[in-house]
Amino acid sequence: MKKIGFILMALVLSTSFIMAQDGGKAPKAVFTKDVHDFGKVEESANSVTCEFTFKNEGTAPLIIQRVQTTCGCTTPDYTKEPVLPGKSGTIKVTYSTVGRPGIFSKEVTVFTNVPDAVYKVRIKGEVIRKK
Repeated sequence: MKKIGFILMALVLSTSFIMAQDGGKAPKAVFTKDVHDFGKVEESANSVTCEFTFKNEGTAPLIIQRVQTTCGCTTPDYTKEPVLPGKSGTIKVTYSTVGRPGIFSKEVTVFTNVPDAVYKVRIKGEVIRKK
């Protein structure tokens, strides 16, 4: 019984020690903007692209795990390598205008290694029908 108590106590202490080693280091993404307005674009443009830039203002490397869009008309590309503290990364979003006349507003969700945080950016505009 004493051995089990000793093992549990050692486990709790070692877990606390490991947690303390982190020292509160965490990444933090700060975007320069979270909405991009394309304004009016011609359907014949085929696609329009914008970039969202962010800076890691945290104290640990920031890793983008995945970027999710709300539909197939929007395609993301993003910085794949870890973004070190003080450095910047980008998320490039391309919207296909073909066959999509009218006003659009699309949300892009960014999943990172930041604890308890999900980032969202948005694109919007109006596609003018081909004549």
